[in-house]
Amino acid sequence: MHLGALFIASHVLVSGSVRETARRFQLSPSTVSTAIRHLETELAMKLTERSSGELATLLASDRVLEGLGPITTATGELAQLAGHDAAAAETYEIWASRIPVKIVTMERFLEVADQGSINRAARRLRLGQPQLSLQLANLEKFLGHRLFQRQAQGSALTEEGRRAYQFFITISQAWNDLKSSADERYRRTARSLRIGSIIPTGSESWVARCLGSLVSEWNARRSNNAISLVSMTADDLREALKSGRIDVAILDSVFGLENFRHRELLRTDMVVIAPPDSTETTVADLVAGYAICMPSPRTGLGHAAMAFSDERAPNRRFRNRDITAADSLPVIVDLVANHGYVSFLGRVSAMPIAGKVRIVDLDEYLPMSYHVAFNHRKAAADASAVIIEAAARITSEPAMQTDRVRESAA
Repeated sequence: MHLGALFIASHVLVSGSVRETARRFQLSPSTVSTAIRHLETELAMKLTERSSGELATLLASDRVLEGLGPITTATGELAQLAGHDAAAAETYEIWASRIPVKIVTMERFLEVADQGSINRAARRLRLGQPQLSLQLANLEKFLGHRLFQRQAQGSALTEEGRRAYQFFITISQAWNDLKSSADERYRRTARSLRIGSIIPTGSESWVARCLGSLVSEWNARRSNNAISLVSMTADDLREALKSGRIDVAILDSVFGLENFRHRELLRTDMVVIAPPDSTETTVADLVAGYAICMPSPRTGLGHAAMAFSDERAPNRRFRNRDITAADSLPVIVDLVANHGYVSFLGRVSAMPIAGKVRIVDLDEYLPMSYHVAFNHRKAAADASAVIIEAAARITSEPAMQTDRVRESAA
């Protein structure tokens, strides 16, 4: 965390306004918003929320603001060391909001001062000596003073270095006090691993069976992380993963998730599912003769299905009965099986419900992929590996072999 970002975030908590802070510090609102988000991430707690377009600070922000007090005071003293007048509010605040020095750099400076040697400090910090020397040189350049006097026996603090030491130790101790309570909150949260999936077609679906295998194997390992499961639409899964509400997502597209780790879970092709008593044998006849229900076009499946059906029957007479945002697969299956609709699914999702609906092949091979996307947590990566293994086992079963044959033929 940069000292400048802490200074910005503390002012947002005082003023209750991102835009006012941005104007005062001559920064973009996005820069100010990023600073407050980084602080919330570091402390593992929500400090602000939007209400009717206005920013509202939460009760927890008062305690955080109090904890930031010693840091902002030390920042003012640091400004004087760097040749800035903290009494000149406007110029000082603009300077302070742009301080590029990270807390970790200050703590490395303190380690060198305590050890009296860059080499000894580098070994304790497990850093390369050139890397540490460069960080110290950049710190001296920023403050405009030499902080260490290099000697044959090591490095001794200069007069300015001793002043910087007092400011940095105040900032480090205050930050660690804030972080210690945050770390305990994070440990409580981290004990739970949150898995989100597209809504399964039913208990017999490959998604449900993958998650069942995951829970069974995870508990057999006696993992320290308890698993919680939730099913939602593909759109909601993306937003939940981005916001941190879930750690792992099983979905049919990774569009918009480029910043997360993801792996292909399985590959299949798209098929039509039709009422069990239907007799039409082509996609064109089915989409012309029945209303269509399908997931939202914002999902991978919904987008492909809508484009395909529009191409096959552009002037359908049942268009006014179509449902194009039925993001619950069990509802889609019921509409097809019992209410005279047709829909599109990946073959791997359609095979387990073959007793309830007719499965009709498309007249061309249309590939589909399902993916697992996950965040940086090791537990999330471990759970994703178990899900991938389970999917491989399930799709290799005899009932799924038709899918494999079509893939190899394509």
